[in-house]
Amino acid sequence: NKTSFCASISRPNAKPQNVISHFRTTVKQRKLLSQRHPILYFLAVWTRRLGRYSNWYFDNKKYANKRMTEKLAFRVKKHQSVLLKKLGDSDMKLQVNKVTNLNIATKQIDGIIIRPGETFSFCKLVGLPTKRKGYLLGMELTFGEARAGIGGGICQISNLIHWLVIHSPLTVTERYHHSFDPFPDDGRVLPFGSGATVFYNYRDYQFTNNTDHTFQINLWFNDKCLEGELRIDTELDYGYHVIEKDHQFLKIDGQFYRKNEIWRDKILKFKSGQIVETELITKNFARVTYTPDSFVEEKVL
Repeated sequence: NKTSFCASISRPNAKPQNVISHFRTTVKQRKLLSQRHPILYFLAVWTRRLGRYSNWYFDNKKYANKRMTEKLAFRVKKHQSVLLKKLGDSDMKLQVNKVTNLNIATKQIDGIIIRPGETFSFCKLVGLPTKRKGYLLGMELTFGEARAGIGGGICQISNLIHWLVIHSPLTVTERYHHSFDPFPDDGRVLPFGSGATVFYNYRDYQFTNNTDHTFQINLWFNDKCLEGELRIDTELDYGYHVIEKDHQFLKIDGQFYRKNEIWRDKILKFKSGQIVETELITKNFARVTYTPDSFVEEKVL
């Protein structure tokens, strides 16, 4: 079903052929389930949603829910992402509708304060996207293809927030990304696989503030972009630099895949940029549904 298909298949220690085998089996089973028994898909979705509702009530986490119009004193990181992109042969109307969806969703997050010990939950703050709330048909990636869905496109917000968060000492506790790459890069700024997809409410994006500082997320729009920043109450004496390594397109058994690694350096601000810590954030391996310009062909043993 959509639940597991949208989840990341990144496995730091997995061999490529094992990941591919798992991917093929998953796709086949999920398509058959949804096509032949759609009622089971509906039931599976709501079973998982009820499970999440239960977790929200019983998991003893303190979820961030207070917003503040006044900005905290110091900026940790700022980023912006283009609102309208031409993605393959997709209908641009879905991109226009996405802007409406983003406007609705950002209002639930803009100004949110994450105090020490609190957890940020994207789905808990934004809620279920519905027509009644004003959400329109936008693009969502599911079952191996781009489709129209109510509220489609709001992952652009979670993508942006995740990029801000990994440039901070906040701890990501739940994060997923799509397990396939549907469109060639068109002005890509961030590394492949550095986003965070959401599907209400059991594919959530969450991070926890395990520091002694208070953080704030601010979101706004300009003519062409969604902009966002992460702020903090006390300036840190260090920062983070996130880079991509080992990016490559592969052709394995007639199918294209894409892989990379995302690393992060912790840098002291006042000591000539001295790197004090380097860590691997994630390894990505995903199916590609287009033909890349260049690739390395490998055989599955």
